[in-house]
Amino acid sequence: MSTPDTYDVVVIGSGPGGYVAAIRAAQLGLKTACIERESLGGICLNWGCIPTKALLRSAEVYETVHKAAEFGVIVDGARPDFAAMIKRSRGVAATISKGVAFLLKKNKIDHVPGTARIAPRPSAWKPHEVIVRAADGSERTLTARNVIVATGARAKTLPGVTLDGTRLIEYRKAMTLPEQPKTLVVIGAGAIGVEFASFYRSIGTEVTIVEYLPTLVPNEDIDVSKELARSFERRGIKLLLGHKVGGATNHGDRATVSVTPREPANAPAVELTADVVLVATGIAANTEDLGLAEVGVAIDRGFIKVDDHNRAADGIYAIGDVIGRGLAHVASAEGVYVAEVIAGQHAIPVDYTTVPACTYCHPEIASVGLTEAKAKAAGIAVKVGKFPFKPLGKTMAAGEYPGFVKVLWNAANGALVGAHMIGPAVTDLVGEMTLAKSTEVTAESLIHTIHAHPTFAEALKEATEDALGRAIHL
Repeated sequence: MSTPDTYDVVVIGSGPGGYVAAIRAAQLGLKTACIERESLGGICLNWGCIPTKALLRSAEVYETVHKAAEFGVIVDGARPDFAAMIKRSRGVAATISKGVAFLLKKNKIDHVPGTARIAPRPSAWKPHEVIVRAADGSERTLTARNVIVATGARAKTLPGVTLDGTRLIEYRKAMTLPEQPKTLVVIGAGAIGVEFASFYRSIGTEVTIVEYLPTLVPNEDIDVSKELARSFERRGIKLLLGHKVGGATNHGDRATVSVTPREPANAPAVELTADVVLVATGIAANTEDLGLAEVGVAIDRGFIKVDDHNRAADGIYAIGDVIGRGLAHVASAEGVYVAEVIAGQHAIPVDYTTVPACTYCHPEIASVGLTEAKAKAAGIAVKVGKFPFKPLGKTMAAGEYPGFVKVLWNAANGALVGAHMIGPAVTDLVGEMTLAKSTEVTAESLIHTIHAHPTFAEALKEATEDALGRAIHL
């Protein structure tokens, strides 16, 4: 007979991986608890995906107001209210966190606040024990037949850069600054870096991006990276690509960053001065104090090592950022999969070749599948098509001109190899191409699918027609 603190599944962490895993487990009839040391929803819902999009939406509205005269609307005296933008962003995050609490309660999942540690099993046939320390120092022990670790990750810094939360900051602080900086240096040009650069530039901050690699958003197709660089430079964002950061210093009323070009060799260092320096150079997994080594969980380059079923040890699974996946929707998919594995269902593994990636700067970026360079390196012959958004009727009506859709179709069998987009609404459009990548859609079947007119989605069809040498509007 089970006791009140005995569970089929204990999930550590309530981000998009953790709370989804908990809900799916509960749906499958498993008694489930979810442990969270901060706010329900984890980093993504409270400090990442959602509040950053709220800030970017505020910036978008402000930019649209400034262009209102182009649409026949006269607006005088518009200005950004930075404090109000921050307040709205935090309110959106709080609302969604409450929504997670509602979902846990609805699915009869026990929410256990506190910090978790997995205790060594007394014997191989005994269930795991998870010790939860509450904020007041009290402890509670949960007995778990299965444990899912979904503790996520945090921002990491660089050698020579010590974050202080005032002048030298990471992304969480960038969402709660007491006042808008006049100047900002962003170190790192991945999704987090370019999103904050885009937001702050939109509301008038002078922004410089420093990136070690030679392109913005280095994981994206080179054509997308080049288009984003052109767009950012037109907006007045200064780009120092191919530069190494030697260190950063808080001088009280300002901060300085020492950067050196990677080429030519022995190039002199350049000192940048700004009100704030934002370090956006990647993440470090939250694996400390969980007792992982004692229960046989291996760490690989800082992340939990798992097998093909997300199993880290007997009865212990891990999902999401803590294993290095890095995307909220991947963590959710892994959460569903692991819950179904535990429940003995016919679980369908996550297909990592069909995962879409989205960056919500202006212009937006979205992609799925291989870049052209990676397809070439893999020896895959592709037919490449490209279509700019500018000629579309919907684009002209909306006043959104930059960007394009680029598609790569397998020359042998017509299957989608990759799709890469930059421009209006592409983070929504990528859904169609993700479905094409994960099913048996071919180039021929896509161009014979009627796309509504006028829509941005027509660019997907037009780009595919271009790949087959049948472009109508180019």
